[in-house]
Amino acid sequence: IIFSEITPKVIGAAFPEKIASNVGWFILPLTFILKPLLWFINSFVSGLMKVFGLQASNENRVMSKEELRSLVLESNRFVSAHHRNILLNLFNLENILVDDVMTPRSKIEILDLSRPIDEVIEQLETCYHNKLPVCDGDSERIVGILSVKKALSLLGNSELHHEDFRSLLNEPYFIPSGTPVLQQMQFFQDNQQRLSLVVNEYGEVLGLVTFEDIVEELIGEFTTSFSNLSNDPHWLADGTYLASGSASLRDLNRLLKLELPLDGPRTLNGLILEKLEAIPDYDVSIRIAGVVMEIVQFDEHGVKTVKLYQPLIQPTQD
Repeated sequence: IIFSEITPKVIGAAFPEKIASNVGWFILPLTFILKPLLWFINSFVSGLMKVFGLQASNENRVMSKEELRSLVLESNRFVSAHHRNILLNLFNLENILVDDVMTPRSKIEILDLSRPIDEVIEQLETCYHNKLPVCDGDSERIVGILSVKKALSLLGNSELHHEDFRSLLNEPYFIPSGTPVLQQMQFFQDNQQRLSLVVNEYGEVLGLVTFEDIVEELIGEFTTSFSNLSNDPHWLADGTYLASGSASLRDLNRLLKLELPLDGPRTLNGLILEKLEAIPDYDVSIRIAGVVMEIVQFDEHGVKTVKLYQPLIQPTQD
């Protein structure tokens, strides 16, 4: 078994192309010559199995997700690290909800058309987004989505009125909290949309999710800004990392190779408040999932800045 099966498999896996090119010319004609003999042997074995009530294994069976994941993890010789990470992210995508990737309500820039026209124009001129949710006095009631590019094309007109911008509004798309990311991505593709607003059971806006948010879950950050974390999302030389309280736990896990729990709060602030069961009123250090966290800055609303200490051993859930 060692010399006739295991050793050839190991050598073939190590040098597949070289071996195939050298022995292919010999194997192909040999297959045709021995085909009658192989057919007789297979038929004889199949007959014996039927006599003893045995069933041949299905060689065309569909591989499980875990088997495919193992193949990807073991393909480091043939697949680059970046492509391997994309494939692994695909396996995780079915377990991710829009709540995990959305921009929270507090960070959404909203254009209020009830404000003076000069202020509306100034906001459009300084906006860094392609599209803006629009309200008309009540920020909790989104009346449409405005393309900033189309709005800026009107600025050459001598006189602008609020109705000029209202005429450009597109109908907002609302999706319920808890929608799977895969389902939302299919919605974006089927409806040629790139932005949806996430609402809870009471119709309150919780956040905003875009097609780019989902793509980033697959290929990683592709923008130059990283608002939730510091400019260099890596451990410093002293083994520390200064993170914002609004930093996503998923981003911290991915970028800092941590194992912070994802089955509850989605931000660092939420995780710490859940652990402390109160808003801290003094500097405190805690340990969660093997990571020591020192609260550096806080206010009456929650934790603002946290210093993380790189775990010396593999993190475990506390």
